Amino acid sequence: METTRIEKRIGIRAPAERIWDFIGDFDRWHEWNPYETEVSGYFGFGAPISLIESLPGLPSRQVEARLGDWQPQSQMIWSEKRGFMFSSVRFIRIEQLAPRSCILSQGVNFSGLRGELFHDKHKAPIRSAYEALCENLKQLAEA
Repeated sequence: METTRIEKRIGIRAPAERIWDFIGDFDRWHEWNPYETEVSGYFGFGAPISLIESLPGLPSRQVEARLGDWQPQSQMIWSEKRGFMFSSVRFIRIEQLAPRSCILSQGVNFSGLRGELFHDKHKAPIRSAYEALCENLKQLAEA
């Protein structure tokens, strides 16, 4: 089974707590994330997460996912079955390097038979969307 990863990483001059203030509050996602909207759910292992995904060049779609792992001020990982033998794992990670210095990474792993075809066709717009999300969080956290 093929797995494809699309990821963007960026340095942020802010503590992990400041970055997590935006990630850990679904009601604030609209402040930095125009591509994943109407987010609802709660933090708990296996908890349901619902959102509307509107990535550039793709039709908007309802996402019903499960929170696979989360750690405040560190990471949020959710997974979604996207059809027969096709799934995705979306992640946001914060790596604190120093008290006011972090690396933020956002991305997705596609796996399954359709994953490679989907990735090949949509890699550039998905990567640019995650780049914009990283930049948005950087601007907010460093303000």
